[in-house]
Amino acid sequence: MATSKQLLGTWGEQLVAKICDCPKCKRPKTLKLLPPNFKCADLICDFCGFLGQVKAMTVPTVSALPKQVLGAAWAPQKERMDSGIYFPLFLVLKAPSTHAIYYLPTDFQSPALFAARKPLSSSARRAGWQGFMYVLGAVPDGAFVRLA
Repeated sequence: MATSKQLLGTWGEQLVAKICDCPKCKRPKTLKLLPPNFKCADLICDFCGFLGQVKAMTVPTVSALPKQVLGAAWAPQKERMDSGIYFPLFLVLKAPSTHAIYYLPTDFQSPALFAARKPLSSSARRAGWQGFMYVLGAVPDGAFVRLA
């Protein structure tokens, strides 16, 4: 059974796929969901091959971006960063009575955006696994574009 955070993530991915045009080719209705647990990307454009990452979170208001957002596994992200590969980010914010979608192109991404978290303890179910945080303060003002 999916957790509430997993359900929120799936909702965010489905919302972006449903209402956003592909940022690369500008075609409507071409963003499709990738399989669960696909590393570092959640959506693909079935026309041009654009790949994008979606992160969703609940917030009190959608008018202000959070300071940081929980990422996923650090190892695949670090490996891509070391190769100079970044995926655009869709940030879906869900407030009690509304939602918003923000978009961050790769042009504004750098290693400063990503902060490794402490690995899980040896007693944890997934001992040694390490995640990361998106540090949104590292993004220049005006880099995020509100899409919806």
